[in-house]
Amino acid sequence: MEPPHPGTLARARLLTSPSVGPSVVRELERITGRPAGPGHTTGPFVYVGDTLPEALRTPELLWFHSVNAGTDALLAAGPWPEGALLTRTVGRMGERIAQYTLAWVLAECQSVPEHTAQHARAEWRRLPSELAAGRTAVIHGTGHIGSAVAVLLRACSVRTVGVSRTAPGALPTGFDRVVTAGSQEETAALADARWVVSTLPLTGATEGFFGGARFAAMRGATFVNVGRGATVDTAALETALRGGSVRRAVLDVLPEEPAGPGDRAWRLPRTVITSHSAGITADEDVVADFEACWDAIAEGRTPALTVDTRRGY
Repeated sequence: MEPPHPGTLARARLLTSPSVGPSVVRELERITGRPAGPGHTTGPFVYVGDTLPEALRTPELLWFHSVNAGTDALLAAGPWPEGALLTRTVGRMGERIAQYTLAWVLAECQSVPEHTAQHARAEWRRLPSELAAGRTAVIHGTGHIGSAVAVLLRACSVRTVGVSRTAPGALPTGFDRVVTAGSQEETAALADARWVVSTLPLTGATEGFFGGARFAAMRGATFVNVGRGATVDTAALETALRGGSVRRAVLDVLPEEPAGPGDRAWRLPRTVITSHSAGITADEDVVADFEACWDAIAEGRTPALTVDTRRGY
């Protein structure tokens, strides 16, 4: 997608969502050299926020910068205005999600959940530990976040296998090798995996991606989802957990959020649910990424954080 012309950007108004805090708004005003305002406008404008009001889905929208990394809900809300640039905030999300994933990997190796349960029962019993080194992690998604996860796991001598929808031209950072989704190589990797990590975005191609066939291919792997909840068939995951092909699950995301007390996900065996907190975006992430995009557009370049609205990421 082509960025706005620098001349048009220079005269565009800056609008912000009510969800954008005052400290961030002040930084956006500093970067752009103009005051920010809410609501409707005439003439070209730039909008920063989490959602795009229907009234602002007009040809006058030059550029929307999302304060979130995921843009699936934004794109699902309606047709994207033709010609409008969409960028997203990534910041240090890859680093945060990588630490989250490593924390659960090591917690499992050291039997932390079992020790915690024993403590609650005032029970003294030695539990075995497991070395992460030499084990295999299969990471679905080889982009910014998937690579960050792979780098940190690899630092603990975990073998890292990436799964990509298309064969990469060069081996992405952090991976020992990459296989193509749906190939026999993916099936073999899943069978060998100690951990299977999903960093997938939600698109038409990834909805329900983890279904019965992929879970059945696993041989006691732990499944960690830090991507999007709707990429997982929850019923298929439950079957795999009860059948043993999936040892346990750590789910930071669910198909329906927030999960109410009656959500079936709470009843999944050997599963921990965290409240979409693995990669929370910080204010400084929004400011830094917006400024990088602004500078790129002002120089006539397409920002690195541009979203392909047809593909959804």
